[in-house]
Amino acid sequence: MWTHTKESQDKITPQKALEFLKEGNLRFNNNLKTDRNLLRQVNQTSEGQFPFATILSCIDSRTSAELIFDQGLGDIFSIRIAGNVLNEDILGSMEYACDIAKSKIIVVLGHTNCGAIISACNNVEVGHITFLLRKIKPAIESEVTVIKERNGNNVNFVNNVCINNINLSIKQIREQSIILRNLEKNGDIILIGGLYSVETGVVRFF
Repeated sequence: MWTHTKESQDKITPQKALEFLKEGNLRFNNNLKTDRNLLRQVNQTSEGQFPFATILSCIDSRTSAELIFDQGLGDIFSIRIAGNVLNEDILGSMEYACDIAKSKIIVVLGHTNCGAIISACNNVEVGHITFLLRKIKPAIESEVTVIKERNGNNVNFVNNVCINNINLSIKQIREQSIILRNLEKNGDIILIGGLYSVETGVVRFF
């Protein structure tokens, strides 16, 4: 499998980039991995990279974006942090990926049974984890459908907070980055959320 060049990247529309990810996840779920010569891809990307997608996902060991979207070396920018939360460094990375390196899509990818979300729902406070989990609190506060058992033991509550947290990160990207906001407004990129099921391997895009 070849890697993307500047020419092939230029031809990819944001909508086509989304289709590439959907097709890759379908292959993943059918155990049909694309045949790639990874060493050849190392050589092909040694002097440059032209990724078509940027994915903000959790550090969870089960959610490697390259695997669940069946992508190879040089295909995606993968940004990983517990709870797929946002900060200035991540925003800067996204701006580089899309404005400088011409990535065509940003996916904020949450996942079911997320330890960071569960910890935030349980009001865990320990070390630097405390500060990270505070970024998830607005997603908890905006969940108003569950009245009882608003904690990490309630799967329905946790999943609702997870979705809220994805949408919160997308909202913050638009609000805090004029560069990405303008790229989206001009149709140069798509900004979209997705939820990965650790139980099934399926990504549901919003």
